[in-house]
Amino acid sequence: MRLILFGPPGCGKGTQAELLCREFGIAHLSTGNMLRDAVSAGTEIGLRAQEIMEAGALVPDDAVVGIISDRFDQKDCGKGFVLDGFPRTVAQAESLDELLVEKRFELDRVIEIKVADELLIERISGRFSCSECGAGYHDRFRLPKRANTCDTCGGTGFTRRKDDNEMTVRQRLNSYHTQTEPLLPYYNNRGLLAPVDGMAKIEDVTAEIQEILSVR
Repeated sequence: MRLILFGPPGCGKGTQAELLCREFGIAHLSTGNMLRDAVSAGTEIGLRAQEIMEAGALVPDDAVVGIISDRFDQKDCGKGFVLDGFPRTVAQAESLDELLVEKRFELDRVIEIKVADELLIERISGRFSCSECGAGYHDRFRLPKRANTCDTCGGTGFTRRKDDNEMTVRQRLNSYHTQTEPLLPYYNNRGLLAPVDGMAKIEDVTAEIQEILSVR
């Protein structure tokens, strides 16, 4: 099973990727995690990426594709994978196609998780976490059972990510709409794209994806 998950920031891609990987016994390939792993491992491409990131620049497509190529060669990708966070542009999709041909892999499905912008802004801008254990909470959807006390560890300190604010979220959504959404017809024209309702409950989104995969 080889999948790509698409969707705007905060739509639940990471959560669904982890659930699908457990269900099918496949690898979760998150671009951010792969970059960090390559840097930690000190691979040639990882060291190159580290220099670029430390200079404050974006890692170029060829370096990211190189890291994905190395990752495809690892044993846990033998049964398949879920790509989360890549590709983000048509140029990246074309590079990925070339890599898949080289590795003799074929995509099974491209899943688009659809969520309205205003709900995403509410979801992301309301997030906060325990400073002690990292347990996640939300101003509206998940407050601690006891005020100012973490349900998991009992800690009383909480933090918010600096980029979890409305202005930054709108900028990220705008980037998604202008750069990544053009990929949807790219995969739809090949009969690979399947949209799901990301505004439903987590378990309902998972069930919808599993139903799509069962008829492929």
